[in-house]
Amino acid sequence: MSHVFPRHTKSELPTIASGQGCYLVDTAGKRYFDGSGGAAVSCLGHGDQAVIAAIRRQLDKVAYAHTSFFTSEPAEELADFLIKRAPGNLDRVYFVSGGSEAVEASLKLARQYCLEIGQSSRHRVIARRQSYHGNTLGALAAGGNLWRREPFSPLMIETSHISPCYEHRGRSGGESVIDYGRRVANELEAEILRLGPESVMAFIAEPVVGATLGAVPPVEGYFKRIREICDQYGILLILDEVMCGMGRTGSLYACEQEGIAPDILTIAKGLGAGYQPIGAMLCTSGIYEAISKGSGFFQHGHTYIGHPTACAAALAVVSSIEERDLLGAVNSMGEKLKSELSRQFGQHPHVGDIRGRGLFLGLEIEEDRDCKKPFAADRQIHKHIKKAAFDAGLICYPMGGTIDGQNGDHILLAPPFIISDSQIDEVVSKLDTAINSVV
Repeated sequence: MSHVFPRHTKSELPTIASGQGCYLVDTAGKRYFDGSGGAAVSCLGHGDQAVIAAIRRQLDKVAYAHTSFFTSEPAEELADFLIKRAPGNLDRVYFVSGGSEAVEASLKLARQYCLEIGQSSRHRVIARRQSYHGNTLGALAAGGNLWRREPFSPLMIETSHISPCYEHRGRSGGESVIDYGRRVANELEAEILRLGPESVMAFIAEPVVGATLGAVPPVEGYFKRIREICDQYGILLILDEVMCGMGRTGSLYACEQEGIAPDILTIAKGLGAGYQPIGAMLCTSGIYEAISKGSGFFQHGHTYIGHPTACAAALAVVSSIEERDLLGAVNSMGEKLKSELSRQFGQHPHVGDIRGRGLFLGLEIEEDRDCKKPFAADRQIHKHIKKAAFDAGLICYPMGGTIDGQNGDHILLAPPFIISDSQIDEVVSKLDTAINSVV
């Protein structure tokens, strides 16, 4: 009998034995194509020797040193790499162990920044419905997924939520894309005015929404209007790139494609590519200087922040992405994968939308695509597709509650950046088998 506390107490999972390239193998010898990179994590695939060697070299020097006593060469070099390529005035990096920690750090930094500059009344956070920012209490409060929030709502800070930029279901007939984007962006201004501008400290959003919506990108101009509103009212813009960043959408930082830069940015998942647990929060020089010239101390911290071995692994990951031109591969292979998905499912009666950027793609599953009617929630179509795909040897990331936290189903694909042409065919073929066996 296992003593591991699993995610689902009634599930019986196979035991992982090995991984190489885009594949994972269980102890029974069954081979699975990792079509979601776990949870959009394994961007380099499995068994990457350059990353493994970097970890070994660091372990031979020192595995860990607490950041209240030391900095480390890997942390300094990784921070330099990230900031050199970061948009806007991002200037400092705070390393943590994962995405939820990065979001928690960003919320606490936003609050302390307001205190440091003498705006203590600012404490409110505005986010978007159907967003996901992590499972710790602050991150969960920022997230806008009803199913995840509801059991823990008495424990969470109060947060406001506006509409997502979700063109497939949000844009009305006859409304231009630009007008739609501006309309939903302007909800932010309306909510700021409702709450009182002096009380709002930050707006947080995913540039491309991951788990809860299934790779939904913004429409043109949406984030430029969001940036304008934040600037107008002195609100910090926090962009959560935990899932969509580090090359997943075709640029190292997803927000580069929107032509804007945030005040605070969070990354994780693809930063370590699964080889070590690591995340990071990036902030502007202005925010850092407010702390530095004020109290001089960010009132926050975790035992494993700036972990030398994790930073060494992440530096090897992002260096490999650059040196091997994997951003180019993400864009070219992403176009091929999306094209093949469109060819196979573009006229499928139960696939209502195919969307995303780079190798971050989603399919929305509907009972009637003509009127965008979702399957009944109690049918749990996403769970059946996940199992059918897994049985066929494909790991993908289906989720339910796409529309409102309860209704709607989608499938998220986020394969390794090293995917080949033949493997694209494999993904589409196995996904076709899974979807048709269920719907």
